[in-house]
Amino acid sequence: MLPSSVKAELQTHLERVKLLHQSDLKTGGGEVYLPYALARKYPQAAREWGWQYLFPAMHLSQDPRSGKTRRHHASETSLQRAVKEAVRLAGITKPASCHSLRHSFATRLLEAGYDIRTVQELLGHRDVATTQIYTHVMQEPGLGVRSPLDG
Repeated sequence: MLPSSVKAELQTHLERVKLLHQSDLKTGGGEVYLPYALARKYPQAAREWGWQYLFPAMHLSQDPRSGKTRRHHASETSLQRAVKEAVRLAGITKPASCHSLRHSFATRLLEAGYDIRTVQELLGHRDVATTQIYTHVMQEPGLGVRSPLDG
């Protein structure tokens, strides 16, 4: 889910990423890796704006499969480090990570009364049993559910 409160910042980010892509194109780059069949069917697609990464890597790197120099996506490790640093700067002493934010999100949705199937879909769980784990850690189960008589 993308909060509407970050829409303007995301649009600004996309404008910067597009400028970076245009710069890469001018220097002969600007191509991302596409699976073979897709690259064969659409030979120009790898250079098109619509196929570029939303969060590109800061630096170009050599693709080990083709030997081409490309801009890959930002690494998961970079995001994990940024979250760890934000936790430290916020003075939070409990362990926190991207994964614990995911757990908190799911738990809060269930506490707010959201249907478990909705939460399952948002988290991308194949089996609802995986999502049901979050019901065991809820602080105040069912508080978000309101009686129809309460309007």
